[in-house]
Amino acid sequence: MPASTVIPVLAYPSVPEAVAWLSAAFGFTLRLAIGDHRAQLNAGDGAIVITGGAEADAAGVRDSIMIRVDDVRSHCDRAKAHGATIAMEPTDFPYGERQYTAVDPSGRAWTFSESIEDVDPRDWGGDPG
Repeated sequence: MPASTVIPVLAYPSVPEAVAWLSAAFGFTLRLAIGDHRAQLNAGDGAIVITGGAEADAAGVRDSIMIRVDDVRSHCDRAKAHGATIAMEPTDFPYGERQYTAVDPSGRAWTFSESIEDVDPRDWGGDPG
């Protein structure tokens, strides 16, 4: 297993197609393939497991993933070049993050985030806990 503490397991209709698209569009790398029914992808210093068995109809996809990247704008350009639907263009938020959201071919939302400023949560209505 990857060394990541948290590893999302995401189901897709076709594992090989999902791995190819996620690698091309988002820059993930294949760590391990187990037949055509399971794969582990590296995502920076994190990991994602892709499994088969999802319905081809994307209407029921409700989960989403957030991943930290170094450069949101160039990452968004790469995703667009590989056919990602951009649900939210790169946007700067008052909590110090620049983010964009892409939707993959199975309807799952992926938000990519880049820290652009260290902001005290009280300055934007958050609670530092």
